[in-house]
Amino acid sequence: MSYSKPPGYLALSGGVGGARLVLGLAQLLPPEQLTVVANTGDDFRHLGLVICPDLDTLLYTLAGWNNPQTGWGQSDESWNFLDGLAKLGGETWFRLGDRDMATHLMRTQLLAEGRSLSEVTAQLSVRMGVKHSVVPMTDDPVQTFVCTREVRTRDTSAEQRTRLAFQHYFVRDACEPQVERFEFEGIAAAAPSPGFMAALEARPAAVIICPSNPFVSVDPVLNIPGVQAGIKATAAPLIAVSPIVGGQAIRGPAAKMMAELGMPQTALGVAQYYVESYGDLLSGFVLDQQDESLQDEIAALGLATSVTNTVMSGLRDKTNLAAHLLDFAARL
Repeated sequence: MSYSKPPGYLALSGGVGGARLVLGLAQLLPPEQLTVVANTGDDFRHLGLVICPDLDTLLYTLAGWNNPQTGWGQSDESWNFLDGLAKLGGETWFRLGDRDMATHLMRTQLLAEGRSLSEVTAQLSVRMGVKHSVVPMTDDPVQTFVCTREVRTRDTSAEQRTRLAFQHYFVRDACEPQVERFEFEGIAAAAPSPGFMAALEARPAAVIICPSNPFVSVDPVLNIPGVQAGIKATAAPLIAVSPIVGGQAIRGPAAKMMAELGMPQTALGVAQYYVESYGDLLSGFVLDQQDESLQDEIAALGLATSVTNTVMSGLRDKTNLAAHLLDFAARL
């Protein structure tokens, strides 16, 4: 007698918001039924170290190491390294805790020895006790740049345009510059990571876009050559969860970016952007109860819609949203 393998699920995630939903999915799905693909466009070198913010947030969250107050970094953190660096006049704008430093040092060392980012991430997962598969979107270098527009103080009729590495825009400059567009350096030559391709080839029951920033967390993943074709080949529904609730981003600068790009700062604006960018690749959209009045307009875009609480304050909220998504996927 033969038995069919239970369907798996593929989640595409950025940092904090995505990690919250991933934790909920991990409560309901065994490790062999969930693969999480992390955005690596945010990755950068700082103080000689290779830092992967979204990967680390996902790993720390699944390991139970994350700082629940900030959503990033580790709990029970200390800052002796950063304090010492400040005394020496070093750059301290990117907050690196003492525990967090160990992750970056280990990753940098293993990469220097010739390991791929996928291999390094797998080793870190084992050491952290993470059972579910977390993989980078690619093993190739891809870096997100934010092209910004800044009005000069002495002559308001003239504008200065700046191309900033994402972490410089996001952390160092606190998202203050006005956004014009985004560039993903190296993406044309990148390939999906082996774990990403394996998850697509396994034909998941659904591909879930976590409530992450559409421009800097989701676009880098979906624009790697071969990814959109791979999702189409699965014949699985692609479902997005809106990161905008009641006109506000739960985390990060997504709503600010939308306003500066001339887009409506709503769940409808997110749905329109995904449909305009990816056509019929997207089949389902989940929005919060606060935005229920937008459901008909989103459905008019050709998307199946579902309304639930998407604000994840505690583990119950995360698990309930995950359960709602799995039920929605089954209905699609």
